[in-house]
Amino acid sequence: MPCKPLHKRSVGIRAEVNYVNSEVAKKLIAVEGYAVLDVRDKSQFDRAHIKSCYHVPLFIENKDNDLGTIIKRTVHNNFAGLFFGLPFTKLNPAFVQSVKSQFSTDSKLLLVCQEGLRSSVAANQLEKAGFKTLSCMTSGLQSVKPGMFDSVGSTELQNAGKAGLVTVQGKISAVLGTVLICAYLFITFFPEQAEKLFQLAPAS
Repeated sequence: MPCKPLHKRSVGIRAEVNYVNSEVAKKLIAVEGYAVLDVRDKSQFDRAHIKSCYHVPLFIENKDNDLGTIIKRTVHNNFAGLFFGLPFTKLNPAFVQSVKSQFSTDSKLLLVCQEGLRSSVAANQLEKAGFKTLSCMTSGLQSVKPGMFDSVGSTELQNAGKAGLVTVQGKISAVLGTVLICAYLFITFFPEQAEKLFQLAPAS
């Protein structure tokens, strides 16, 4: 029987992403020389970020003007944007390339975001791109205790994700939010009835 030639397969070794808490993350920075890569959007980064970190957002503001995007942006701005101060975003197509322009694949990177989700997605992309030493902070910056890291910004790191009407304290925010949602839905789905109610309102 003729022997079939053997084909060699090149096997690439991919390192697993290391997930750490904030205490271990601080040691990685101070002792092991990890660089901090903040992947949050610009608004959260501007409110507060770890001093001397690098910023490459995983999501960027979506300014596309096709009809579908305009509708989604309008709905977003009237709910998540209004109540949580979240911008309408899309995946940053240049994320990996932007990181590669600043770091080699041998660099030690600690990825952070606000809740821990975006940093995990970002680490997965970078791992596929060949980065070998990646760590993510579980639960994100929202779990960081005040003063744990030197930070820059107008608020504490754990509060950088808070904006919009949710910053209004107590029951006022819940009541106001419910009223605005009901009013928006009523005007959207029953415009004729809403117009009649406006006409009945006393003139100022």
